[in-house]
Amino acid sequence: MDDKILSIYLDDRLPTPLYIQLFVQLKSLIAEGVLKPNEKLPPIRKLAQRLGINTITVVHAYKKLESEGLAYSVVGSGTYVASPSRYEPQLQRQEEDEHLQMMEKGQVQVSKDAINFASTTPTPDLFPVDSFKILINKVLDRDKGQAFGYHQIQGYQPLRESICHYLEKFSIKVLTDDVHVISGAQQGIDIISKALIEYGDCVFVESPTYRGALEAFKSRGARIVEIPIQEDGIDLEKLEEMLSVYHPKFIYVMPYFQNPTGYSYSYSKKEQILQMARQHKTFIVEDDSLSELSFTKEQPLPLKAFDAYQVVIYIKSFSKIFMPGLRLGFMVVPQALRSRVISAKHTTDISTSGLIQRTFDLYLRENIWQEHIEYMRQKYKKRYETFLKAVKESFPVSVKYKAPGGGLHVWFELPPGYNDQEVYARCLKKGVLIAPGSLFYHQTHDTRHFRLSFAAVNSEKIRDGIRAMGEVLHQYVEQEATLAPSSQEYSPLL
Repeated sequence: MDDKILSIYLDDRLPTPLYIQLFVQLKSLIAEGVLKPNEKLPPIRKLAQRLGINTITVVHAYKKLESEGLAYSVVGSGTYVASPSRYEPQLQRQEEDEHLQMMEKGQVQVSKDAINFASTTPTPDLFPVDSFKILINKVLDRDKGQAFGYHQIQGYQPLRESICHYLEKFSIKVLTDDVHVISGAQQGIDIISKALIEYGDCVFVESPTYRGALEAFKSRGARIVEIPIQEDGIDLEKLEEMLSVYHPKFIYVMPYFQNPTGYSYSYSKKEQILQMARQHKTFIVEDDSLSELSFTKEQPLPLKAFDAYQVVIYIKSFSKIFMPGLRLGFMVVPQALRSRVISAKHTTDISTSGLIQRTFDLYLRENIWQEHIEYMRQKYKKRYETFLKAVKESFPVSVKYKAPGGGLHVWFELPPGYNDQEVYARCLKKGVLIAPGSLFYHQTHDTRHFRLSFAAVNSEKIRDGIRAMGEVLHQYVEQEATLAPSSQEYSPLL
């Protein structure tokens, strides 16, 4: 046994408690078969001396192994490795829980062979590496060391000018000083939270909504009020009711291909929400990361295009249609908030990467960006069509959805009595990763929806993954058919 624990190393400089470090390493030795079923673990005192730790640390590690079914104790004898029949169910549940916990933090754990419908991050084969290499070399040849210096907090001036020209295509007319370059939409949400939210302030969000925004608002101590979203946008009746009760700092919305539902706002709702915001003297934070990815002939116009009264804070990310690891986006901020936003940005990261800003400026100025958008639109449209065809062929008709006409994901609804986390767990066993709908709510307990994205999956894997999911859903629905009330009728959302 002594030689088997030689690989264990504990570091008291890490934030992770020592007993957790010990537990994780013992768990790995069990999973790898180094520690065999029914083999006795080292005596507590002996292991503590060997590792130079307190005996209570070993006690807590052993108790955690027992609580997860990985070990069992015999009074007067010691602690032993459990047999697979004891711990496999617990390990499986733990794996599912770990996946969900990581998703709540915005991370997705993906095994090598898994089909990943949970992530909205594009596959690397779509990244414009060749054009980026050419343009970044142009910047280095032209600007030399200046490309690596700090830039204005608001961003590289020529890039902000290029962004103003780019926004004119969407009927958005702004001044250069209104534009703030940021390191992705998540940073923009965080900066707005820092600039506007004080502890206890109220913030309105669509329900369901983007998990990263919920976490940012909660981190500032905001009271979050959820307003249901409908197929044509936020529920205006409920919004008006809540505006009469609360006085939110802002309303956070995604008017095009909303995450996670894929819904888009009607023109009428855009007009009305702007009027409500002005009447109740609150701001609207518009998060736009997907409006370019429309697969119809309609030209999407952001809410900001109709903002005659300067109530919209517009956040635009390029992550989903460029290269997410570069972390680039921008905000258009009303003049009244400019100084507060600059101050919040400065305390966040001083300035966004100058080299990346200068390179993206060339993308816009040389019209390469427009070509790339069209390329991405066609690629994603093909995946979208493949996805919908596979769903139609494989899913039970009792699982409802609405084709969004663009974006990167589709929102599904299970019949009454069925559970998103059960579907998630069953799909995980099949090597298919999905996003349970319950992840996208603050307090509302919705367990009948799930989101599937085709962004990180090529067409062949889309067909395989949806076929596997179809088998899971058919089996689940048929096996648990008695849960669903037979008297209720459903009409398709398509």
